[in-house]
Amino acid sequence: MEAISVFDIFKIGVGPSSSHTMGPWRAAQRFVARCKEEGPLQLISAVQVDLFGSLAKTGRGHGTDIAVMLGLMNEDPVTCDTAGIFQGIATLHKCRTMLLGGETPIAFDPDADIRFHGDRTLPFHPNGLTFHATASDSRRLSETYYSVGGGFVVQENQSSATGARSLLPYPIESAAQLKQYCISNDWTIPEVVRRNERAWRSDDQISSDLQNIWNTMKQCIHLGCTTDGVLPGGLNVVRRAASIFRKLHGAAPHDTGHSWPESLKGRTLSFGDTLKWVSCFALAVNEQNASFGRVVTAPTNGAAGVIPAVLAYYYCFGGGDGVGIETFLLTAGELGSIFKKGATLSAAQGGCQAEIGVSSAMAAGGLTQCLGGSVDQVLMAAEIAMEHHLGLTCDPVGGLVQIPCIERNTMGAIKAITAANLALAGDPANARVSLDAVIKTMWQTALDMNTKYKETSEGGLALQIAVNLSEC
Repeated sequence: MEAISVFDIFKIGVGPSSSHTMGPWRAAQRFVARCKEEGPLQLISAVQVDLFGSLAKTGRGHGTDIAVMLGLMNEDPVTCDTAGIFQGIATLHKCRTMLLGGETPIAFDPDADIRFHGDRTLPFHPNGLTFHATASDSRRLSETYYSVGGGFVVQENQSSATGARSLLPYPIESAAQLKQYCISNDWTIPEVVRRNERAWRSDDQISSDLQNIWNTMKQCIHLGCTTDGVLPGGLNVVRRAASIFRKLHGAAPHDTGHSWPESLKGRTLSFGDTLKWVSCFALAVNEQNASFGRVVTAPTNGAAGVIPAVLAYYYCFGGGDGVGIETFLLTAGELGSIFKKGATLSAAQGGCQAEIGVSSAMAAGGLTQCLGGSVDQVLMAAEIAMEHHLGLTCDPVGGLVQIPCIERNTMGAIKAITAANLALAGDPANARVSLDAVIKTMWQTALDMNTKYKETSEGGLALQIAVNLSEC
């Protein structure tokens, strides 16, 4: 059984896509590390990259080529200077020289050495890419990787996206199994999850790392709420979060991005204002994501705004505190893990139900737990949220994570809050559909879905809006 940590589900990285940006970025880093195992990087004279399937069809809009180059240069998505990404890539295009692994200069022409094979999909997964390195003595190393959703990467012939096997005290493969642990030991869901997390981290480290996730989310919301302009890519999508924030809050708080939630604590909101605030938070995150900003994959980048929006709603307007933040993230993270094991987090496999649908279910469960819900109510909330995302297609216009992706995060967040309220007001004993049943249904729906609705930009809205990709 694969062991997935909450911190595998929540990863700090760079937009716009976990499967098309983060995954290929990490794959490139792994390939460089593999090259080092074979000998000094100084012996490598050339590198080429082949992108297949969905990575080729929407790779330019998702920044797959940019991510691959950054990974090959040993830039890291957690720590890199996001403000300098475009300038650095422009310089590489101009000079056609790359510092492989951040240390060895090699000739590299992005237009020739990154090849998009939109007419070919590798059998294991739609998001496949192959790296080739040629040494000065003519030796050649080639390796294939698959970006399987949520930033997880699988090397060809490798069975696990994390490389970890289950040594956890309470291995979890399904919602029913999670529920049984809770019932047998009289524990809540986050109590079970924390016990598993201790296999990797101390309690203090778990709390510290969860706080870091929340801080990154807060910073992302703050930047999105204080940045105007037009998103890159050629669609000329105007940012909206900042103007909405000013109308709701007044002047933006001048801080580092961490203390702004305190200025909203204690406010009594009308229903309309609640909708506006939640939408503002979600828009802020995904406008940052679309701009190659730093976000938390939750569980994907295309759906990165749902959980921060619901978490900010809970913290600012629902009486949340630091303990509640940990409770929310531990609960939501485990639900995301169950979805990954039972279905997929990849829109290239399952459409947008695998992204917005899963993030909404995670957020619904996390919020329900924080508001005092029982184990059954938490699982019920997650089921309700996913049930009403089943069949949601992925049809990004121009291959960009903008239309309809950004607004879908607002809808996913609102659905999560609604699902939590329904679960808290209901009796799970009367529920006719279990979370495991809806996950199974989601996966079957994914298998039945036409490929053109799986992050290929070959169906849906992507065909209704003319895009001049030369402008992207």
